[in-house]
Formats: sequence, structure tokens, C-alpha cells
Amino acid sequence: MHQPATYGIALLLMLISMVCWGSWPVTMKFTPGWRFQLYYWDFVVGVVLTSLLLGLTLGSSLRGPSSFVSNLRQADGWHIFWAFLAGVLFDVANLLLVAAIEYAGLSVAFPVGAGLALVEGVLLDYVLAPKGNPILLFGGVLLVMMAIVFDARAYRIRETRQHKATRKGIGISLAAGILLGLFYPLATKSFSGVNALGPFTLVFVSSLGALLCNIPVNYYLMRRPISGGPPLAARSYFEGRGSFHWLGLLGGLIWCSGTVLSLVAANAHIVGPAVSYAIGQGCTMVSAIWGVFVWREFAGAPAGARAQLVLMFLFFVAGLAAIALAPIVCV
Repeated sequence: MHQPATYGIALLLMLISMVCWGSWPVTMKFTPGWRFQLYYWDFVVGVVLTSLLLGLTLGSSLRGPSSFVSNLRQADGWHIFWAFLAGVLFDVANLLLVAAIEYAGLSVAFPVGAGLALVEGVLLDYVLAPKGNPILLFGGVLLVMMAIVFDARAYRIRETRQHKATRKGIGISLAAGILLGLFYPLATKSFSGVNALGPFTLVFVSSLGALLCNIPVNYYLMRRPISGGPPLAARSYFEGRGSFHWLGLLGGLIWCSGTVLSLVAANAHIVGPAVSYAIGQGCTMVSAIWGVFVWREFAGAPAGARAQLVLMFLFFVAGLAAIALAPIVCV
């Protein structure tokens, strides 16, 4: 697949990535009563299958060393290791994130967890590959941090009678965000330098890391749930509806497609990983829109909570606008 020739095309890819990253959790919301641990088995399989399909189609559209199979063969061990490790950390982080979504709701868990991942990931990515106007880039990150604070305050006001639940829901989201913020910097290391991985091979190797990590980690969470509920037996997975399994696979397809587009845009000379990741993490706003306006997670909440949500959206939009301008505005 060719790299985007203009910033406009790269920006379009990043915006599609943002929508994908913010929308895949909706597939889990369509599986009521289906515990997140069971949903996640299908999700991670969907990621692996989609990464392989995209690699063998779009990733093989260029012949020679840039094609999917050739790139995978010529990559050295260290680049493969960084991609594999990125997948392992993503698996643990995303499991915590879906636990937080089940516990605290989509409009809270995603903005807090993914928003923190944005701040951490952008800082590390900029150190590894400094591209873009730093004033606009980090100014936008600061605005996003403020949006996270407003979202957490909205949740706290909504849950005035459940202080313990509030602390635990936000705590799980923060833990997910810290680990999730390491995924993209590790991905950056795996596609930088000689004999590096391309976007399609990187996502495929990362998906294998996520799949292998998921076997012990998810099974542990089935036996010792962190968000409440009785332990789950392995047979519980086979007792679910067929539509629930398809929705898990669809969630993996959506996330994987967004990740590939983000990495393709990050490889464009004018963009760089920090900007691509930052715009993609606008998914926090997309997920909040789903949670607030579609699933009505703040219906009946006090007026103060709704006011905090308005501020959250305003600061997110302002922050993302500043980040989007960072590659094209001179210092």
C-alpha cells in the first residue's frame, strides 16, 4: 500500500483511525450479559485474522521488499521483538480497558484510559521521532489532559452515592491508560531503522503477541474477575450466542483496521508517529459521544455532571485541532 502523498490524505486516514478506535467498544455494548472476558477471546482472534487479511491484500499491493511477506522475512529479530512486546502490552492494557468499560461505562472508562494513553504515548513518540510543531502538539496534549479531568469529575458527580465504585472504575481506567500508552512507542521502535517492519507486518506480529498473551492473562481474569461477578469456567465461552461471537470478531476487525491506517499515516514524512497517534486517540471523544448520546449513560445525572461533560467535549475538540495543525504550522 502506497504512503499518503499529501497531508490531507494522511489526515483523512488518521480521522478514520480515530473513528475506528472509538467505535470498536460499541460491539461489546451489543452483547448484554456477556462478560468482557468472553467477548475478548473473539476480539483478539478478530485482530489476528484482520491483520493477516490486510497484510495479504493491501500489504502485498507493492511488489519487492516492501510487500507483506518479503518485509516479514527481511526484518531482524529486534524489530520483531519490539512489535511482539507491543502486542503483549496492548493485550493486558485493553483487557483492563474493557473491564473498566463494563464497570464504569463507555463515556467514562474510554476518555480516562485512552486519554492518559494519549498523553504518555505522544510524549514518548516525540522523543523517538520528533516531528511537528511542539508548541501546538504539546499544547493540544495539555488541553486533552484537562478534558480527562472534566470527564472524571462528571463521573464523580454522577456517582455521588457510590464513591467506592467511582474510585475503582477510574483506577482501572488509569491502569489501562498507562500500559496502553506504551503500545505506540514500541510500535515506533519496530518500524524505525534498517530492516524494520512496515505497518502491515508490524500489526500482524503485534497481534500474535496479543493472542499468546491473552491465553494466560484472560483466563486468569476469568477465574479472578477484577470488576465483580462470579468466576467463569472455560465452557462459558461455548454457551454464548453466535451473534455475540461475531460481534467480538467485528470489534477486532474495527480496531485492527484503525491501527493499520494510523501506522500508514505515521510513516508519511510530514506526519510522524506522535501526531498520528495523538489524532487517533481522539477516539476518546468518539467513545464518549457513543456513551453519552447513544447509550445515555448520563441520563438523569445532576446538572453539574452534564456541565462537566460539555467542558470535556470543548477541550477535546480544541486539543485535537491544535494537534492536527502541528505538522503544517512552522515553529
